[in-house]
Amino acid sequence: MLLPEDLRYSTDHEWVRLEDGRLRLGITDYAQDALGDVVFVEIPEVGSTVEAAAKISEVESTKSVSDIYAPVAGRVVAVNTDLSDTPERLNDDPYGEGWICIIEPSDPSALDQLLDVDSYRRLIEGS
Repeated sequence: MLLPEDLRYSTDHEWVRLEDGRLRLGITDYAQDALGDVVFVEIPEVGSTVEAAAKISEVESTKSVSDIYAPVAGRVVAVNTDLSDTPERLNDDPYGEGWICIIEPSDPSALDQLLDVDSYRRLIEGS
């Protein structure tokens, strides 16, 4: 299971990477593996405002449909439109080309409330 050290994680299995004060968001390797083959990704709208823990996207796989939640409050400033044509990027490259959107956080310190890699590893290992 791939778990990059430089990311922060939510208990809902999203990851964020801090980039110039903004947060790039995606789903974890654990989440994409549990979902199975992704066939559709609902892309949030650029400019939309999101609340922490509110639904921001939806991912449909051959197994199920899963909501994706915003780990922090803020405004969506960019989206990965390539996922409309190639949703399987969430499976193939969840921490790279499979990102979903970029959020400009309302409160930059909210990042500190998310899990570090060790805490997330304990979560998915059930300890």
